[in-house]
Amino acid sequence: MALKKRTELPACSLKPALEDRELITSAEAGELMALFKVLANDTRLRLLHALARSGELCVTELAAAVRMKPQAVSNQLQRLADRGILRARRDGNNIHYRVADPCVLSLLELGLCLIEEAEQRAGG
Repeated sequence: MALKKRTELPACSLKPALEDRELITSAEAGELMALFKVLANDTRLRLLHALARSGELCVTELAAAVRMKPQAVSNQLQRLADRGILRARRDGNNIHYRVADPCVLSLLELGLCLIEEAEQRAGG
């Protein structure tokens, strides 16, 4: 497989570097845990990747991409939208979704990088 030049993702708004922050509080750790729980779902991750690749898709297009029924996909999309990760817009009978938070795409890309790097270190 040929390697493509990595696309630059829009940067998260400027925030202090991790090492410059105060130690996270228990409440902040709980918020992070809740976020990671929403992301820790194979269907939701695949939907996010499909949206990262296409920019914006309607529910039926996303359902076809992940080979699931539109209603099941819609339920997963709603969980992502409830967290502010996705935005939706109605166009007639269709609802189109897009990723609202570029930090989520960076997180997805970093997660894939971690997996690939671990496989390389393990000799896979």
